[in-house]
Amino acid sequence: MNVLVKSATIVDPKSDFHNQTVDILIEKGTISQISKRIQNPKNYKELRLNNLHVSQGWFDSSVSFGEPGYEERETIDNGLKTAAQSGFTSVAVNANTNPVVDSYANIAFLKSKAANHPVNLYPIGALTKHSDGVDLAELFDMKTAGSVAYYDYQKPVSNPNLMKIALQYASNFDGLVCSFPQESRISGLGVMNENITSTSLGLKGNPALAEALQITRDLSILEYTEGKLHIPTISTAKSVELIRDAKQKKLNVTCSVAIHNLFYTDEQLVTFNTNFKVLPPLRTQNDINALIDGIKDGTIDMVTSDHNPLDIEHKKVEFDYAKYGTIGLESAFGALNTLLTTKKTIEVLTKGKQRFGIDAIPVAIGNQANLSLFDPTSSYTFSSENIFSTSKNAIFEGEELKGIVYGIIANNQMILN
Repeated sequence: MNVLVKSATIVDPKSDFHNQTVDILIEKGTISQISKRIQNPKNYKELRLNNLHVSQGWFDSSVSFGEPGYEERETIDNGLKTAAQSGFTSVAVNANTNPVVDSYANIAFLKSKAANHPVNLYPIGALTKHSDGVDLAELFDMKTAGSVAYYDYQKPVSNPNLMKIALQYASNFDGLVCSFPQESRISGLGVMNENITSTSLGLKGNPALAEALQITRDLSILEYTEGKLHIPTISTAKSVELIRDAKQKKLNVTCSVAIHNLFYTDEQLVTFNTNFKVLPPLRTQNDINALIDGIKDGTIDMVTSDHNPLDIEHKKVEFDYAKYGTIGLESAFGALNTLLTTKKTIEVLTKGKQRFGIDAIPVAIGNQANLSLFDPTSSYTFSSENIFSTSKNAIFEGEELKGIVYGIIANNQMILN
């Protein structure tokens, strides 16, 4: 693929051209020239877009697709296309399929389905067999097949000894263990944050205590094992405090937050709209403020869309019976860019690569072109027209967002909206 990108502002602190508006010549998928003005004697295709900005490709650390087993929710092919149209060049895909991704063969299947796509798919293997929390899965075998982490998606590991063994075993091959932050015996049957809102709505509450207890336990086990831990999708002020203290103690821990947990409080549930039923649940404004502070001071390492497509049969039901989850790839940049500066938005959309063992490729001459293309200033109302996913359970539908994604250039291919 050969293309001349015209008048693009580079947003990449690791690039010599950071904050400069330049032309970028890409030949056979590699950046061959960056300059204020580049001639086009070979008559390559020229890309000119309004207020075009480029950064190194974005990464989402928690994405769910349906395939295999739940293709009616999302296929791998359409999921990767959705990621590309949403500006992501890399996604880590959860194991919550049928069968659960818990073996070498399962990892190999995902890798083969994603071969030759412009978006890189990085499989996350299940931590335990069938994600049932009883026995460890084949962690090393999955590592050799290409898994980048181990996680029973949104399922807490209730047995502390199993978590201890997982951290000890995975440390032999630098494996990244993920632990969902919820003590299920405390959260019980809660379907939303335990607060005055849950009381007024008559819905069972899931207290912030459930998250803090699990994180406290896992950090204690981490300190004992000297392992490598990632805590996905934290949602409370106490969690930020606990992880900040752990990092000060030099524990090998990272964490993420789902974008919707930065944007909405539990008060949104007064309409009983099941698109707002997510896990962990939407919390309070105090929690949001602490989470944003955690992003700004580096306690929170990355943000994720926590993209989880669900068919209508699992969402258009009574609130108690609806499944947890929202799609989020399509709205990720616009929502984050509404809350944070564009510089910070790009930082948290790219920072997670290193933790998951993924190369971060700066926008530089001689490097493979791995670029996200966007306009950071235009605003729009997120609607069904902006949804590329097969499932339509979008928490941000109807929201005013700032920043438009044009597409990506990656793996010697270009996808534009």
